[in-house]
Amino acid sequence: MKNKKTIVIDEKTPLLMLAGPMFLELLLNTMLNNVDMLMLSHYDEMAVGAVGNANTIMFMMNILFNVIATATSVVVAQYLGAGQYDKMNMIYTLAVAVNFVIGMVLSGTFCAANPLIMNFLHVSPEMRPYSMIYIYIVGGGGFITAVFNVMLQILRCNGYTKIGMWVTFAINIINIIGNYLFLYGPLSSLKMGVAGVAISTVVARAIAVTAVVIFFYAAKIGKLALRYLRPFPGRLLIKMIKIGLPSAGESLTYNLYQTTLLSFVNAMGNDSVNARAYCNTLISFAMIFSNASAMSTQIITGHLVGAGKSEEAYKRVFRTLRTSLPITIALASVNALLCRYSLRLFTENANIIALGQMIMIVDIFIETGRCLNMTFVSSLKAAGAYIFPLVMGILCNWGLGLTAGYTVGVALGLGVAGIYAGTATDECIRGLIVMYYWYKKKWWGKSVVEKRDTPEAA
Repeated sequence: MKNKKTIVIDEKTPLLMLAGPMFLELLLNTMLNNVDMLMLSHYDEMAVGAVGNANTIMFMMNILFNVIATATSVVVAQYLGAGQYDKMNMIYTLAVAVNFVIGMVLSGTFCAANPLIMNFLHVSPEMRPYSMIYIYIVGGGGFITAVFNVMLQILRCNGYTKIGMWVTFAINIINIIGNYLFLYGPLSSLKMGVAGVAISTVVARAIAVTAVVIFFYAAKIGKLALRYLRPFPGRLLIKMIKIGLPSAGESLTYNLYQTTLLSFVNAMGNDSVNARAYCNTLISFAMIFSNASAMSTQIITGHLVGAGKSEEAYKRVFRTLRTSLPITIALASVNALLCRYSLRLFTENANIIALGQMIMIVDIFIETGRCLNMTFVSSLKAAGAYIFPLVMGILCNWGLGLTAGYTVGVALGLGVAGIYAGTATDECIRGLIVMYYWYKKKWWGKSVVEKRDTPEAA
């Protein structure tokens, strides 16, 4: 029997109904990261680059958490679209339990490997202590993020996108207050600095997990209990892993490739490292609308494919692109025009600002390609075609992005902007390839839900 609280998502669902709250959620997340950078830049400039290095590793951990979280979004959306409501509590419980265990294992692993990570990234002696303490604290609490990621996907696929926005707003406030207390307020006498910022981040995330679980029960979306795993749904877990591994693998190979590029940047000096950190903070604003649109389209695509409406899904994705691409290019262009002023919020170092201006011009091309990638890759995953994005990611990241980045940035001496030029090459060419794959309908027939399970076949 259909859950009365389930929100119907189909081809008539307005994009902004889902994308609007997600956009605000991502904007608030971006503001959270910016506040961290801004507050740290006035505390100790070395801490900024150090946390930037650490966040690269934290992002890699987050990708591994998304093995199950990504699979959850695909499976939940398609099963809801197919009307298989009797299986939902089992899927919810399995996803949360497995990701919690994965989170505990990875938190311990990344903390143990912390010194090796610092050596691999060639982190400077001045930044190393800050980076390490941040990874120990935030990485040690990584299992909290693992559970939060899964719960957020469950809520989104059920149509509850606003809760993510409100929770993110709350943890922004908590994080800002915590940062202030440790850096400038009553707790500043403890001289914890970066460690205090890290503690503030973990506490805010723990409160966020509590909030989304409470909402899950209050909205009567489903239940979480180990009894739903008896007998253990091994076949479903294998199916989710088959979806999640390639999907997360595509993100993981991208992050490893970016981490390798970061090692090149670290060898260029602290100004280049800080310019990258500041610019990535600004760049995050340019990509949030296309990201929100892509995530919303992924949910809608999953519901449509699960319901056997592939043609409607096909058309819906191109409708999203006609909206998101012009807006993304406009945001990136405004970013490039204003960066000489916005970078001064973080630093007065003229060399860093000059490097940042070059980066932001190149980023216009990066965001164009990234918008194509996010839109079509998200939709391909929702349709069950998760292998092709992985193959293209590996080939283009390492064959195009790394090669072009090293050649232009290091060999030709263009510096950190040359590294970004390599990323632009990767994003644009890969974006055109995945768009063509969607256009040719190569993803048809790859639904997770078998045809006989859909309402049309019943």
